[in-house]
Amino acid sequence: MIKLFSLKQQQKDGDQTSKTGTNKKTSPAQLRIQKDINDLNLPKTCTTEFPDPDDLLTFKLFICPDEGFYKGGRFKFSFKVGPHYPHEPPKVKCETLVYHPNIDLDGNVCLNILREDWKPVLTINSIVYGLQYLFSEPNPEDPLNKEAAEVLQTNRRLFESNVAKAMRGHSVGGTYFECCLK
Repeated sequence: MIKLFSLKQQQKDGDQTSKTGTNKKTSPAQLRIQKDINDLNLPKTCTTEFPDPDDLLTFKLFICPDEGFYKGGRFKFSFKVGPHYPHEPPKVKCETLVYHPNIDLDGNVCLNILREDWKPVLTINSIVYGLQYLFSEPNPEDPLNKEAAEVLQTNRRLFESNVAKAMRGHSVGGTYFECCLK
């Protein structure tokens, strides 16, 4: 009897979805990301872009630091939120080639809350502020770009010069960086 009722309910639901033309269920990840986006409190140095307004699970973040080594630059990050969000962190990549100890030349980002310190209570806002913090305080103690980290630790002036050269669109250590000044 219960199975019959649930089958009738499914048919009824199916009839309604065929009338509206949609048959998509909203996943928990979609519900949570919608809440995170609605609650997003971006600092003035950050903006978001949603290439497909119907897809909140894939978007871009732009960070334009207003202080520190990276002042005046514009750095683009891609976010891909998986189906297990918020139990797993989103995949975040830096699409701007940058000379940074915590971002490698493939765009991988070394930020603890994107790895072992992720907790479901963290939000997209937490990640945005974490990424912004990497630009104001690069961390040579946990590097992905070991060369940049070593220069930061041993010769701060040279590191600053290398960052400026890279941001202006020059080569540093045999790698050519496109200009990312805004």
